[in-house]
Amino acid sequence: MFDWEIDHTWTLFLDRDGVINERKMGGYILNVDEFKFLESVPESISELSKLFQYVFVVTNQQGIAKKIMSRCNLLEIHTYMCNEVEKCGGKIDKCYFAPELKNELSKMRKPNPGMALKAKKEFPNVDFTKSIMVGDTDSDILFGMKLGMRNVRIKTEEPIGIESDLTLSSLVEFCEIIKK
Repeated sequence: MFDWEIDHTWTLFLDRDGVINERKMGGYILNVDEFKFLESVPESISELSKLFQYVFVVTNQQGIAKKIMSRCNLLEIHTYMCNEVEKCGGKIDKCYFAPELKNELSKMRKPNPGMALKAKKEFPNVDFTKSIMVGDTDSDILFGMKLGMRNVRIKTEEPIGIESDLTLSSLVEFCEIIKK
């Protein structure tokens, strides 16, 4: 069923809302108090960070452009998230975010590849053909496809318009499959 021959030279890109934490449908996670990890996700990221060379979070965060949250709010959330993963013995190498509005022609916002290209510039060992994008939206899957990555969709309330290489119920299930 699944054999991508993943080794420690591979990179894992993770969407945030709906993959790592509970997604607030129609709204935004504005502070650490609103950020709720999905069940067993910190432990799963910890396990995955031992299998992959790099683990990156790539997230569209237009709440910044809408001025309903600040970059500082977002950095506090990401610091908390990374610290919780570290407490489980894992790591997130870096969090990338696109603060622009959805209707702006931004190279950073998924499905455009800007966040991945920035990661490759900062971490030159990244090889997109040896990378996996895990997300819950079509824009996440398109992001990975544009760069030649393998794509895993976490099934949420989000409608599916584009098929991914693999569709699973959670990041925990992905971790279990990868470890086999």
